[in-house]
Amino acid sequence: MFFESFKVTGLAIGQIIILGAIGYALVKANILKEENLNFLSRLVVVVTLPALIFCQLIKDFSFDAYPYWWFFPVLSIVITGFGLFIGRIFSLFIKGEQAKIQFMSLIGFQNAGYIPLVLAGAILPEAMVGTMLVYIFLFMLGFNLAVWSLGVYMLTFEKSRKFDMASLFSPPVIATLFSLVFIYLGFAKSVPDVLFRPLKMVGECTVPMAIFVVSANLAYVKLKNISIKNMSLVIVAKLIVLPLVGMLLVLKLGMPQLIGTLIIMQLAMPPATSLSVIIRHYKKKDLLISHGIFFGHMVSLLATPIFLSLYFVLSR
Repeated sequence: MFFESFKVTGLAIGQIIILGAIGYALVKANILKEENLNFLSRLVVVVTLPALIFCQLIKDFSFDAYPYWWFFPVLSIVITGFGLFIGRIFSLFIKGEQAKIQFMSLIGFQNAGYIPLVLAGAILPEAMVGTMLVYIFLFMLGFNLAVWSLGVYMLTFEKSRKFDMASLFSPPVIATLFSLVFIYLGFAKSVPDVLFRPLKMVGECTVPMAIFVVSANLAYVKLKNISIKNMSLVIVAKLIVLPLVGMLLVLKLGMPQLIGTLIIMQLAMPPATSLSVIIRHYKKKDLLISHGIFFGHMVSLLATPIFLSLYFVLSR
């Protein structure tokens, strides 16, 4: 089971690495320039991601089918809070206020959707896959609200300006809230295919475009500026401490295995690629984000299957 989950996780992250290599090469070949990258980042935040959220929600979710649907968004927010707490402790070893905030963001926000969706279909029995996909989808409701409100606020915060409520309502958050109201009012089934299919096609562009933004950001960062200390702290806090403590809590509480698998899977994920999109979109200096995402995904090739395999063995 260990080698199976290792292979599946490696292949899933490998797909992201391949897409990232393409974006990196486009920058190095001077095909994708910085002004193009700014436009691409804005396109993801304002257009493709909201389209993806809307289409997934109206297609896969209903309040009647999942009366306890709220548990998973709340769970997502709790996990985010736990990650930020651990990040805050480790940030005591990071110099610079903005660097501390970016470090905490790397620890608190994980790749909550793409890799878990791939893993669910490969490591679980066929009878459990459908349920797990719904769990992940509901989990992402809380994650999207957190990363595109609290995450945006943290990464764009400046002491010199007052808190702006509008910063909590980025396009992805508005899309999530609008979709929930849309479904609650019973309009989901009335969306014609002539509208739904083009929106779905636009939304499906989100993952590769977001990864292009991440990898292109890396192309603008000189390797000599990498802090071995900071990256080591990211790896230890994000990919060792979080999943280890989470696994001990899940086993202690005796949670159902499917929910426990979801929790361990999310805690063992590398930092969210959307953090790089946020940094680029709001024109903030990338101090740790791109490097943290890059090395986090590299190390997760080993860390994620190790913790999933350990949990499967210990939860039997």
